[in-house]
Amino acid sequence: MSLIPPFQIGVWNAWIFMLCSLIPVFFMPLVARGQKEGESFTTEFSKRQKSALLTLHLSYLLLLIYSIFLPLKLGTLWFYVGLPIFLLGLIPYAITSVNFTNTPTDKPVTTGMYRYSRHPMNLTPFPIFVGAGIASASWLFLLLAVVYIVMLPLFVEAEERFCLKKYGDAYRDYVGRTPRWLGVPKSG
Repeated sequence: MSLIPPFQIGVWNAWIFMLCSLIPVFFMPLVARGQKEGESFTTEFSKRQKSALLTLHLSYLLLLIYSIFLPLKLGTLWFYVGLPIFLLGLIPYAITSVNFTNTPTDKPVTTGMYRYSRHPMNLTPFPIFVGAGIASASWLFLLLAVVYIVMLPLFVEAEERFCLKKYGDAYRDYVGRTPRWLGVPKSG
């Protein structure tokens, strides 16, 4: 494993893994149709949270760009360790995207993966990134994945404030029974 493996554009590069992280981009237009004009959770951001969001988006963009030039280490232990980690993120990420799009826009998403985490759409890309970093044997890719996950807590605080305003008691009840990151939901 090296800090920066040699750059090489090819079919069997990490972009194949990162392409999967764009799944929600295709679903979001379906959900946005029910959103009111000017309604956005970014209005809830403090200056510090806006900086965190910028860093989060920048790290994601760098991961996407870097993945184009980053060959997968096919046939090596790196690839065979990274692939299951990637799938461990991809499967719940796809399920989360479906849960999100199948929920009416006037209700909080509380089913499927959202029963075990209030932020699976934000959390599940991390194993995708780690799996891609290991499968391509790049420390830099893993470092960018860590930057992404470190910025996440600041981002979700504002998202939760927005959801409390938008959904009120329904979201408050959801917060009371569902862990923020990952865990077993409380009954009732």
